[in-house]
Amino acid sequence: MVFKNAIVLTGGIATGKSSVAKFFMKDDFFLIDADKIAHGMLTIHYQKISDLFGEKYVENGVVNRKQLGQLIFSNKEEKKRLESLLHPLIFNEIERQAKELDLKEEPYIVDIPLFFESKNRYPMEKIIVVYTSKKKQLERLMLRDNFKKDEAQQRINSQMDIEIKRQKATYVIDNSQDINYLQDEYVKVRDKILSTFKETL
Repeated sequence: MVFKNAIVLTGGIATGKSSVAKFFMKDDFFLIDADKIAHGMLTIHYQKISDLFGEKYVENGVVNRKQLGQLIFSNKEEKKRLESLLHPLIFNEIERQAKELDLKEEPYIVDIPLFFESKNRYPMEKIIVVYTSKKKQLERLMLRDNFKKDEAQQRINSQMDIEIKRQKATYVIDNSQDINYLQDEYVKVRDKILSTFKETL
């Protein structure tokens, strides 16, 4: 069964998921990165992006992700068009990598920012949510990406509410304080994952 040893890592934009992913990799967990795969698919299929959205979104064979992002986050229909192209391609590559990792018989992480938003596509049940308050999420996104408040809020609103994601989680890693607190939260969840996996062997 594909994904049998998979654990989803998700959260909301600017909640700290990338920091937690680095912790897992430092501890030698295998990690499948959906964002990295998505960027690769944009590179491979740049001509389809040009055909769908116009030549101005591709420069010298490279998709202008910032400009494309501004379009899709301000237009739901255009967002759906992009997702219809990319999501099946991303899923197929995640599934391919997962089949290889399942053979190792050890837990591995699948980093999917929009897991809940596309849950019907990914049959995985163990889910880590990296959480912070909506207020901190907005502040961090504005600081990280130099967005104005309205633009940052638009990006956040395009995703499922972080409080709802928290309720749906198997494990919650709280990133409401500093990096040392986040590290401690991570260790608690990591140890639970490892002990639970040993019990099922």
